Formats: sequence, structure tokens, C-alpha cells
Amino acid sequence: MSLGEMSLSASCGTQKRRTVSSLLAGRVLKRPKQEDGQRLQEAAVQLLEEQQNLRGLLKEVSNLHVCRLLGVQNEDQKQAVVSEATSPAMAASLLVCELRSRAVQLGVSVTVLIVKMVLERLVEITGEPEERKQEEEDKRREMLASSQTVQLCALLELSREMLLQRALCPTLLWQEYKRGERRPRLEVAYHLHQHNILPLNYIIESDEGVRSWLVPQLKALCGWAPLPEDEESKEAQHKVLFTVVRVLVAVGFEPSPDAVAADRRSSVLCCSMLDDMLFWFLDNVNKTSAGDEPELWIHVFDTSLCGVRVLAETLESFFMHSLTQSLTYKPRLTVSDAITLQNEWTFAKASRLLTCLYRKLAVIFTVEQLLRHLEQVLEMHEVNWKHVLCFLSTLLVYHQSAQPCLKELLSKLLSSAFEGYDLENMITAFLLARQGALEGPGIFPSYSDWFKMSFGGGSCYHANSKKSLVFLLKFLSDLVPYEPPQYLKVHILHPPYVPVKHRSLLMEYVSLAKTRLADLKESVEDMGLYEDVSGAASSVQYQAAQDVEKAVCLFDSTGRISATVMEASIFRRPYFLTRFLPALLIPRVLPVKADAQMSLIEALKKADKIPAAQYSSYVESCQKRRQQKQNAVCLDSHDDPLEVLKVQLQEFTEMVVDGSGEDMSAQLSRISHTLSAIFPGRPDEQIGQTVIRLHIDSPWSPELHINVIHMILRSFCQCMLDSYRAKPPNKLSVWASRFVSALLGNTQLLSSLIHRLWDLFLNQGPSLSPAHILGLATFLVHLHTSMSHSPLVQLVLPILPEPVPAGKALSLALVCSTQTNMIFCARLCVAAVCYGICKGESLFQAAAGLHPSSLYKRLLYLIPRLLPEARRANASSPINEHQEEMLSGLWSTVTGTNATWKKSAWHLWRNAAFQQLRQMPQCQLSFSEWLANELRVQRSEDGLSDAERQEYQQWVCLEHYLPLPEKQGGCGGDRRILCSHLLRAIMDQQLSEQRLDKFYPTMVDRGTCLPDIMSRLQELVYEMEVSRVCTSRENTAVCDFLFEFLSQRCSSLSSELSLECTLHIWNRVLLSLPAVLLFKIKPDGGRTTLDCSNLIAHVNQHQRQICSPAGLLPSHITAHFLRGLLGASVHCDRPGEEVNKAWSQICAQCPLLLVSTVHWWQHLNPVLLSLWNRLYNEESLPEQLQLLSECRLWACSLEKGQLLQMPPAAALLLAASLHRVWRCCEGDAHSFSAALTSLRPDRDVKNRQVLVFLLFLCVNNYLSALLFPQETSRNNAEAFCSELLSLLVDSADWLLIFKSHEPGVYQPVAMVTSDESVRLMPWAFCSLLLLQSSELLQRAVRCPGFLHTAVVSYTSVLQLFLDGRTPTAASETSDKRPKAEPSHILSRTKHLLLRAMSQSPPTALSSGQLRQLESTCADLDPELAAALSVHLDPHSLSPEMDFL
Repeated sequence: MSLGEMSLSASCGTQKRRTVSSLLAGRVLKRPKQEDGQRLQEAAVQLLEEQQNLRGLLKEVSNLHVCRLLGVQNEDQKQAVVSEATSPAMAASLLVCELRSRAVQLGVSVTVLIVKMVLERLVEITGEPEERKQEEEDKRREMLASSQTVQLCALLELSREMLLQRALCPTLLWQEYKRGERRPRLEVAYHLHQHNILPLNYIIESDEGVRSWLVPQLKALCGWAPLPEDEESKEAQHKVLFTVVRVLVAVGFEPSPDAVAADRRSSVLCCSMLDDMLFWFLDNVNKTSAGDEPELWIHVFDTSLCGVRVLAETLESFFMHSLTQSLTYKPRLTVSDAITLQNEWTFAKASRLLTCLYRKLAVIFTVEQLLRHLEQVLEMHEVNWKHVLCFLSTLLVYHQSAQPCLKELLSKLLSSAFEGYDLENMITAFLLARQGALEGPGIFPSYSDWFKMSFGGGSCYHANSKKSLVFLLKFLSDLVPYEPPQYLKVHILHPPYVPVKHRSLLMEYVSLAKTRLADLKESVEDMGLYEDVSGAASSVQYQAAQDVEKAVCLFDSTGRISATVMEASIFRRPYFLTRFLPALLIPRVLPVKADAQMSLIEALKKADKIPAAQYSSYVESCQKRRQQKQNAVCLDSHDDPLEVLKVQLQEFTEMVVDGSGEDMSAQLSRISHTLSAIFPGRPDEQIGQTVIRLHIDSPWSPELHINVIHMILRSFCQCMLDSYRAKPPNKLSVWASRFVSALLGNTQLLSSLIHRLWDLFLNQGPSLSPAHILGLATFLVHLHTSMSHSPLVQLVLPILPEPVPAGKALSLALVCSTQTNMIFCARLCVAAVCYGICKGESLFQAAAGLHPSSLYKRLLYLIPRLLPEARRANASSPINEHQEEMLSGLWSTVTGTNATWKKSAWHLWRNAAFQQLRQMPQCQLSFSEWLANELRVQRSEDGLSDAERQEYQQWVCLEHYLPLPEKQGGCGGDRRILCSHLLRAIMDQQLSEQRLDKFYPTMVDRGTCLPDIMSRLQELVYEMEVSRVCTSRENTAVCDFLFEFLSQRCSSLSSELSLECTLHIWNRVLLSLPAVLLFKIKPDGGRTTLDCSNLIAHVNQHQRQICSPAGLLPSHITAHFLRGLLGASVHCDRPGEEVNKAWSQICAQCPLLLVSTVHWWQHLNPVLLSLWNRLYNEESLPEQLQLLSECRLWACSLEKGQLLQMPPAAALLLAASLHRVWRCCEGDAHSFSAALTSLRPDRDVKNRQVLVFLLFLCVNNYLSALLFPQETSRNNAEAFCSELLSLLVDSADWLLIFKSHEPGVYQPVAMVTSDESVRLMPWAFCSLLLLQSSELLQRAVRCPGFLHTAVVSYTSVLQLFLDGRTPTAASETSDKRPKAEPSHILSRTKHLLLRAMSQSPPTALSSGQLRQLESTCADLDPELAAALSVHLDPHSLSPEMDFL
């Protein structure tokens, strides 16, 4: 009998039974006095002693607490009072008091009694009903029911109060609970922990068998899925799991250097249990039918899981340990298995749970840390290669910085492999590189590129010794039995660098690899010329089509047949004849004006690379095509196909309005059948073709096809207009998707459709009505969402490097060059993006595929430009707030009758979903993309005035992109990055204009925004320099930054033409910037000095390569440099002295600037003098610059026959002054000879040096006359050179200008002219010698060193001739003399050399020189080599001469 059932006859004569609660409630209502409390307690104790049932008492007291927790109220108001009165503390006090008395009576400890009572109640609450025990194990409920949880919490709260009164022993409670249960319940342990009764770490540490029950229950908990509507159980499930894991992580991984042995055992135990769970997770991931069982375990790796309760170091240790365990779990796969199966382990093919695990494990580490740890794991453990490679793929896909770090790791592995001939490092490097390549070129370079970069050059790892080469080839040979065929093809087509003497070793490997390919029934000939090995198979026809497109693109850009095609025509002739040529010679209607493909075909025909029969067949087929087109093909049908299609489309429109889905599918099938009759496809169309060639400059379809396309588009727009008046996009049926999908199956139809859309967007966009724009926008969205199974589009001529989805290709037709075009583009893009956002069920869908990101980026560019109020506006409301109303309102702004494009754009801009999309990388408009758009705007047709445009551009540059983080496309607050973007955009603009003119022929160049962007650059550069000078916070001067930018840009260019074009554009930028910025001002010993070393390096490295004529800077460039020199001296303490020092440095280190200054001095002198007078109020220039005027006066006096004292100037300066004066007087022979007589070289060394430098300048003129006869007088140059040679021929100094690579006083001549001119100096030497008299030649032969110089020059010219690099000129020169053929010059020079050898003594060449010349001539001219041996016997040389 319970306490509530006891009789209270003393209080009630009618013997009515009342509960303790009733009694207590009655006492409370009587407003007890203070002294009544003691009497009440005594009465309660007396009542308890009469008849005791402790279990019932505990149940009743705890049930009262449950009622309080659940808020249960009876109809009687007294129950509420009872609930307030019976707090856990009071109930516990009553129980403890009674139980102490009971314990005394029984003679046991009160603690034991309380534990027994609590344990019985605990078992009663958590016990399962009998019918539940009979259920199958996999269907049992792993969590307590809600009512059980409430009762358990009430019991434990009461127990905690007894614990606070020191009446309960929690350890004894756990021991008794564990002894009585088959396995302790994990949820009970969790609640004991949560109620601060017994912590989980104590349970783990004290229970030796904890693993046997905790791990299975964790697995069961992860595998149990509550009902979807049971949110309470789901929340409890997560709490239990995460709390237990948090404790395990804290005990297992928290650093404790002074831990005792017991703590270490606990740490090991927790680590082991976490490992068991991880292994269970990995086992389930690897099972094909695992379902979602282990997915819950992934969430334990969220970084926010442990919060502040676990140290950051502990979390890092746990994550790194888990990563190690996953990479080394079950290392059953061998390296050979990894090589064979690697293609199946890419990110796309890997298990989603596995990649999610690796992504979470990597989130708190840097890429460098992860790759370093991966390297350590690979070195120290046996690994599971599948997990290792999947982890690497995950890292590469989610981290952009992983690519350079992986390249560094690969380089390190290869270096270690070849240093110690370590196969493990070698195979690791290959597997990692291939895994990166499998993820595609956007993630990591292709395997062929990596293999060529690592092993294709003479400076690679294996090229330093034969042993290294054998090691590499042996390694590759060992891989052959396991290699997939695409890698064998790479090794064959791009073999490693092998010296000629070891070529046989390579051929052994090639033979082995080809044998293996034959066994696999693979042919190396089927591999494309430009194939990118990524592990994905592609058809041979598609490879050939790709090869043709790239070959045409390269021919269009260079004007020459690519070396790859020429090599294929020789070394891969079967592929060239059977694959490449058929793809190139597909018959078509040839354009009137030859395009790049026609030009390539003609070039191959001239090179005899196309068989005559095949070429004739191609021409005939093309002519037939033109005739067929002119005959206007018409369908041979009973019914007019246009009428049939018109009726079918009208019926489909009615079905869309009615919403009959099944009928629509059948109707679309009929429409598709009709379209297949109209667009039957070409007979020569390749099966499985996936690329549509979008021809911009040629007629795209017959008239019939044009009418059909118009009908299709009108029908689609009408359907959209009828259906979207009532409902937003997310409430509509899928008719639009089905409609577009029905068009994708017909490539010819889709090609005509894309051509028409391109024409509409490019040429007719502003004239389209709002209904048409809305329909076309939605059509574009659906076309984009179907891109996974729609053909790609390749623009012709290719403005993009590879085929792209149709949506992206068509977005290129949305030109934003005028205000009219901008408004049309904004209207179309607003409609498309609104539709995409409203149609998607989530923001992720809206970003991932419901509208092309290029359209979204267009809006990011256009809306702030057209709507100034949008530049500083924020989103109107959070994205999840009133989602339905927000989407409905957004769509109504587009389709409403009063909607305008400005209202729609403003509403969309402030939409939270639209702004959220900007956080996704694919939807971010970078600063470089903004600049490219802005530079296409035509200023004369821009909607912004000059002042408005300036305000807008300054906001974009300084307020928007400058503070924007780099990962979001901004500059991260760094003005140098902003300046780099501006410079890069300005320099790219001219090339982009040339490329875009081919695609937009209707666009007329009316002046772009280049001047405005140039102004922004000037503002920024000036601000950077002023900030640096005033604050000294920026260590890098502007000149350092500018010249470093140019050097980096030039280093990335491969062709001379691109380099020359880049430097010409750079000079335009240079002239627009303040000249003083080209000189660095720096402190030096308490003084401010000028540093012009960067400018000198710039002129020597870049400017001299583009001078025209060679060896002379343009006057405006020269003046700009000198103005900068004088202007920069303003910041120095002693301006005149600093100018003198800087000019002295220029004279010694920058001969090109010196010669150019002398040449233009007559024009520069007044300009510089005026500038110097304005700056310092001085009447004369600094001494070093005055010296230029003195040298000019001296040269003029010599020309007039006067004898003035030679100025104390450098020999090159004097020679340049003489050269300039004589060029001005048009080469008066008499005055020239007289002046030369006064400078006799035998009298003074300096005179000889002046004449030698002067000879070099004249030879440079002569070389320019040979190359450009229309610009330079050849007679004058020949006369100057002959006169100088007559004076210098007896001295060996004049020969040194033809050996500029040798150190000496004349070495600076190499830095005056371009490398091309220096390379052609031997040609000038031979040409000049043939013009001289026999007497002069006799003197030249006797000159020391002549024979060596002549033979070296002859062999250099011969090599130029064999390489096809001899200078070409017009058939007749300006003086009507015929051009000397290269072969004629070579034969005459050789004759001269043979005669000179017969007249030269044996001592004319040292034995070393003779051996060198014989070795050089042996391959080029064996006859000359024999003559050297016969006429100059080395045995007759004296020991003294041999020393030379």
C-alpha cells in the first residue's frame, strides 16, 4: 500500500482515503503559521512510520515533479498549489529523512538503501515492454520515449538533490546499475552526465568493459532513424551522440604531459573507441548498399561540435588522427591495383560520404599542413590508396591553393626519388600527379603537361646522369603491365628527354609500350594531336574535330601551320591521313572571303600534305553544297510542313493553358517528329557529334529553316505569356523544360536555333517587345538548365579556347557597348535571373543551374552603372523571411502591366536572394571582368556624361573593388593589386578589340572608355607615389612596381610578335604616366638620391628590342625619360649633382639611351633647359648634360674642317655625336674624309675607340638599309663603313664589334641594338667585305684575328641560311640595284676565306681556335674544314702561339 492510500481516520471520520498531496494542499490553504511547520513535519514522519512503501513513495514524489515539468493541471486548483510546494529539494529532504530512519531500523547504510530505491525506479522507467522486446533487432527503438525521458529526468533531478545532501553515492549507483543490466544503456549514462550526477569520463575510466556496450550502442544510435515528424527524438539523438563524442575527444586527445598511467589508459581507450566508429563508418561507406546509416557520424566532425569545451589543439589532434586512420585503414590494395583502378577514384565517382568526411577533416587546417601530413603518412604507413587519392581529389576540388602546393610536393618527391633512386617516392609522385590530372585542367594540369614539364627537358631530374635515366625508364617499364592505355600513349607521344647516345634505351621502352597497347587493342595513332589526358574516353571522331579546331585557331593567330600538325604528317601519317584530314575536309558551303580553315587547307596543299585526289573530291563536294543551297531544298510531302507545324504548336499552346500534362507530352512527340522531317540532318554529320559550330560571318540557314525557328520562338513566347500571368514560375508545370528538351535531340535544329538567337541578341535586341524579351529570357534559362545533355557550342572564329554550353555562348552576343544595348541586356538579364530565382526551390538551385552565371554577372555590371541609387543599397529582408510573398512580388515586378525595367532591376537588386548569390564564386563579377566590360563601352553613345562616368568608375575602383576581398574578385585593400588590374586591362584592350572585331562586325570603333580607365590609373599611381613619399608606409616605389609588372607580363609571352605588341602598348601607358615615377628616390647616408637602375634595366631588356630603326629610341620616349630624370631630382638635396651621377650611370650602363639622347639632342636641349629653368631658376643644365652640347659642337667643327679640343667624354658619346652630325649633312664624302683624317687611330687610343664605335653605328645603319631599303639610304651607309674600314683595317679593334659577346671596351655595343640585329652582325660583316677593294681586303687578311672572325661570321651566316632566318628585302633596293641573294653572298665569302687561308701563315690561328673552327665547320661546310686542316697545319704552330 502506498503512502497516498494510507488511512487518515484521525482527520476524517468518514474513513475517506486521501493522498499526501491532498493533505499538503489542505495545509497550504490554511495559511500555516511559523510554528505549524515543525508540527507538520512531525505528523508526516509519524504517518510514514505507520505503513511504509519506499518505492511507491519515490514514485509518487517523482510523479509530482513530472507534473510540474509537463505543466499538467487537474480541474482542482489545489493541484497547482501542490506542484509549487513540492519542489525537488523539499521532496528529497522528506525522502532522506524517512530513509535514514528506515536504514536505522534495518541496520543498513542509508546510502545503500537510497541507491537500491533509485535503481529500482530507474529500471522501471527505462525497461522495455514485453512486446517491444520481441521485435526484430533492426526495428527496435534506440531512444527512450518522450514520456520515459521526462520521468527519468525527474528521477535524476531528485537524485541530484539527494546527492547535494550527501545521501546518494553516484559511483555505487553506477556499479549496481551495471551489475543488474545486461548492458548499460547509453542514454542513461548521458543523462547521469547531463544532470551532474556522474560524469561520462568517470564511467569510461572506471568501466573496463565500456567498449563492449558503448561502441555498439553508438553504432545503433547512428543507424537509427526516428520518424520524420518526431523532431524531439531526433534532437535527443543528436544531443546524446555529440555529448558522448565530445567527452571521448576530450579524454582521448587533450594534451596532458603529466598524465598518470590510468589517464593514459583512458586516453588510449577513448581513441580506440573513436577509431572503431570511424572504421565502422568507412566499412559502411565502401558498401554499395549502405544507405544513410553512417551519415550521422559525419556530423561529429563539425568544428562547432565541441564548442568552447574542447581546446583547439585537442580538436586538431582528433581531426588529424582521424585523417591518418582513414588513410591507412585496410591497406589491401597494392600499388598495381591503384594504377589500374585510379580512374574510378575521382571526386565525381567517389562516395559522397567519403568526400564529405575529408572535407570536414580538412576545414581547420591549411593546405600546406594537410599535404605535409599526407607526405608523412605515405612515408611511415601502409596506406589505402583509394582513400589517399580520394582525399587528394577532395583537397584539389575545394581548395584553389592546393594546385601549387601539390606541384611543390611532386617536385620534392621526384627530387628525393632521383637522389636516392627511391621507387616509393617515384610511384607516389606519379599516382598523385595522375589523380590531380583526372580532376580536369581547371583543377590541375593534364598528365601530359606534367610529364613533359617533369621529364621533357634537358634540365629535368633524370637528365644529369645515365643512372638516373635508366632508373626512370626501368620504372616506366615496370608500370607497363598495369598502365591504362592513355598513359602509355602520353609516354610514347611525349617521351622523356634522352641524350642521343642513350636513344636505344628509350626505344626499348617505346617498343614495350607499343606491344602492350597492341595487346589492349589500342592504337597510339588514335590519340589526338592536342589530346588532354584526363582518364575520360572520347571518340576518335571527336578527337579529330578538336584537333582541327585547335589547328585552325593556331593558324589564324600565327599565320603558319603548327609544328604539331607538320610532325603528325610525317611521324603519325596514318592518323593524319585517316582522321585529321577527313575532319578538316568536311564539305561545306565555302564563304566568299577565305576564312582561317580555307587558308589552312591551302597552306597544307602547297606543302604537299593533302593528296591531290582527296583535295579534288573536297572541292567538288563543296561546289555541290553551294548548288543544293541555291536550289532551296523543299520537303517532298503531301502537307506543307510549315502548316502542319503551325497547327501542332497552336494545339500545344492550348494544352499549356489548360494544364493537361499527359496530352502535352504526346503533342511534343508529334512536334519533334515534324521537326525531324524539316531538319533531317546532314549525311556527313558525325555520329555522336556534341559540338555545334556557331558561324558568325556566314549565312546560317535556308529560308525554310528560318521560318520554322521563328515559329518555334513565337509559340514558346506565347505559351510563357499565357501561363505566367496567373502563377509564378515555381507553381507552374514542367512544360517549358519538356519543350526545350524536345529540341535538343536534333543537332541541326538546335544549330539553326542558336544562330537565330545570336542574331536576335546581337543585332535586333533593342527592337524586341517586352513579351518577346520575357519569353527569350525564360527560353535561355531552360536551355542552360539542360546543358548536361545538350551539345556544346564552339564559336567560329574561336573567341573561347574550348566549346562551351549554349547559354554561355549566347551571352557573348549581349554587347554592352552603348546605352541602347545596355538597356536591352539589362531587361533580358533581369527577366532571366528573376525567373531562375523564382523557379528554384532553394538558393543553391538558383545558383547552380537555373540561370547562366554570365547573365547574373551582366546585372552586377549594369545595374550599378544604370541605377546610381543601387551602388550603396542593401538587401531589403532576410532570405528566409516570407519566402513565398517575396518570390511572388519579385515576379510581379517583371510581368506586371505597370512594370518598367528600372523598377524590376531595382526590386531585384534589393532582393535578399539576389544578394546572397554574390557569395557564390561562380556568380562573382571580378574586377578584371568589370574592366573588360567597361573598356568596350563607346563613350559617344554612353548614357553617362563624362562627369557621371568619372564618379561611377571612382566608386567602382575605390569604394567597391579596392576593399573587396581577393577571393570575391576584389583587391583586398591593396592598391598595387588594383593598379595591376588596371594595367593588365589597358594592355589587353587592343588585342581584345582585334579579336572582338571579328565577332561583332557591326560594331564601329567610336572611341572606347580607354581614356577614362587611363585617368583612373593616373589617379591611382599618383596617389600611391604621394602616399609613399608622405607616409613612408609603402616600401615598394611605384617605379619598382611598374617595371616588375612589365617584366612578369613579358616573361609569360612566347612569341616575338606578342612581345613586340605588348611593349608598344606599354609605351603608350608609360607616356601617360608622370615621368618622375620612372625614377626611384631613396635615402642614402642622410641624403636623398636618385636610383635609375630599374629604368636602365628596362631599356636594356625591353626597349632596345622594339626600336625602329634598331639602336634608336623614339624621340618622345627619350624625352619622357629625360624629363623624368630632371623632375625626380626635385626631391634630392643636391639636384644638379644627382643628375650628373645618374647620367654618368646611364652613359656607362645604358648605351641605347645615350645614343638616342645624342641623336635627338638638338630637339631635346631647349625642352630640358626650359624645364630645368622652371625647376631651379638656373640658366644652364648640369655639367654632364652640357657635355652633350659640347660634343655636338666638336663634331660639327670636325665636319667643317675646324680643329677643336676633344671634350672629356666617353668614346661612345663622341662617336654618337659624330654619327648624328654626319647623318644630318647627308654624308658629304669630302668633309667626311677630312674629318676622319684628323682622327687618325694610330696616334691615340681614344681616337681609335671613337672610330670603332662610329663604325659600329654605321654598320648598324648599313644593316637597317639591307633590311628596310625604303627607309635608309644604302649608299651612304656603305660609304661611311668603307671610309672607316680604310682607317681601322690595320688594327684588330674593329673586329671586336662583330664579337660583342666577348668582354672588353666595345662590349656595350651589344646593348645598343636589338638581339635580332646582333644576330645579323655576321651577315653585315660578310656583305661589307664583299664591297671592299682588293687592296683593302689584303690589308684585312694581314690584320691579327681577321681569319678567326671571318670564319666564325661565315659559319654563323651559313647557319642562319640553313635555318631560313637570313634577312629578306625587296627585289630591288631604293637605288635600283638588285638584291644580293644569300647563296651568292655565302659563295663569295667562302671564296674569300679560302683565298685568305692560302695567304695566311700557320700562326694566324692557335691550335685551340683551329680545333674549334674545324669542329664547327665539320657539319656545316666540310670543304672549309678540310681547307683549315690543309693550309693551317697545327703541328707547325710554335708553343708560343699555341698558348693563344
